[in-house]
Amino acid sequence: MSQPATSAPKAGFLARTAIRAANWSERWFPNTLVFALLVVALVAVAAVAIGASPMSVASAFGGGFWDLIPFTMQMAMVAIGGYVVATAGPIRRVIDRLARLPRTGRGAIAMVAALSLVSALFNWGFSLIFSALLVRRLAERPGLRMDYRAAGAAAYLGLGGSWALGLSSSAAQLQANRASIPSSLLPVTGVLPFRETIFTWQSLLLAAVVVAVCVAVAFFSAPRGALIRTADDLGVDPRDPVEQDPPRTRPGEWLEYSPLLTIVVVALVGGWAVREFGAKDPIVAISGLNTYNLLFLALGLLLHWRPRRFLAAVAKAVPATGGVLIQFPFYAGIAAILTKATDSTGHSVSHHLGAVFTGATSAGLFPLLIGGYSIVLGFLIPSGGGKWVIEAPYVMQAANDAHVSLGWTVQIYNAAEALPNLINPFWMLPLLGVLSLKARDIVGFTFTYLVILLPLVLGLLTLLAPTLAYHPPVH
Repeated sequence: MSQPATSAPKAGFLARTAIRAANWSERWFPNTLVFALLVVALVAVAAVAIGASPMSVASAFGGGFWDLIPFTMQMAMVAIGGYVVATAGPIRRVIDRLARLPRTGRGAIAMVAALSLVSALFNWGFSLIFSALLVRRLAERPGLRMDYRAAGAAAYLGLGGSWALGLSSSAAQLQANRASIPSSLLPVTGVLPFRETIFTWQSLLLAAVVVAVCVAVAFFSAPRGALIRTADDLGVDPRDPVEQDPPRTRPGEWLEYSPLLTIVVVALVGGWAVREFGAKDPIVAISGLNTYNLLFLALGLLLHWRPRRFLAAVAKAVPATGGVLIQFPFYAGIAAILTKATDSTGHSVSHHLGAVFTGATSAGLFPLLIGGYSIVLGFLIPSGGGKWVIEAPYVMQAANDAHVSLGWTVQIYNAAEALPNLINPFWMLPLLGVLSLKARDIVGFTFTYLVILLPLVLGLLTLLAPTLAYHPPVH
């Protein structure tokens, strides 16, 4: 039975600031596709302004529009694979067991934060849904006074803190796969395997610090006493309806309910994986987005056991990929304008931007400039892979000119661009849907994480940069 509502406690300065920012963005920020179209227009105008002809700008845009189609499909499959695995019956049973562990509400919130951050290193889509379902199970426990808003913010930390430093990092995955790199970008960046990006000791150290700090903040910032707002207080029923397979109505459906084909397909994938990882360096093997996605889909099929359940989970996951599918081609067109629409001297907008970045900073301050720029742009364009394609031509050219490690430049981008997610509602939507909350319910908490992580991440990126050596692009 819910307790009578008490007078609402006064929010702190950070929470009040964050809520004002959230309210303003909800009122004035258009759909993210509009931002993508706006950037198309701005980049086209910039190209004409440096002396490129309008026809060359149009040709570059149209010629590059489909350059990212393989990568677009791959990133959509990352989201689908993560969702499918997180909603499988065995994973739900693991969630039920985990939900029985914490003894206090603060401990529960810290546990959610830790699991969200760690799971996001493997798959951001899995982290979002897994963490949200865990919060709901915790909210069901009688006697566990857990602030539902703070727990929701903790569940989102994987997207705002660690995901871009892990295996599903869009930028790192793109740079590790030659076939995914747009032709206009390859000469500037070369191919960068995971050993030069997410698997450097510097990147692993950065990820460990982010996880540890966020878990500590989750625990110590969790509301206590009268400040706690439970799911009941917020009018949220955390119980999930029990879903049953519909009965079979015709003989042709029997294979949909049988695990026979699941066993065959998973066995084939397993045999292929053994050969793939046996013949290659494991780090090189997992660097392939196709390999990564196939393993996650096979795991999802195995965990759901019956094809019908697997397809039902895929159908629920597909809506979350809409932004990726429609926006990434526009990002490819933007990258093409930046690099291929040139003036009379053969220089592009990317060249001029790279010169600005190179001239504005020394190698020592390069991480601060690039990191700060990526944070600002990340709030406007909340798409790790798509935004990287826009930034990479001139950011990586500037890294070449300043002789900053290209792999670490990717990680500067990764670590910095994740931070705006903490206050941008775009990637919150799947989690908020599961939790039955609004962005303004959790952004007061996520803003606190942003304020703490911002100087910490930029400081570490700057301190660690000199420990990595530069080498020219390797094609």
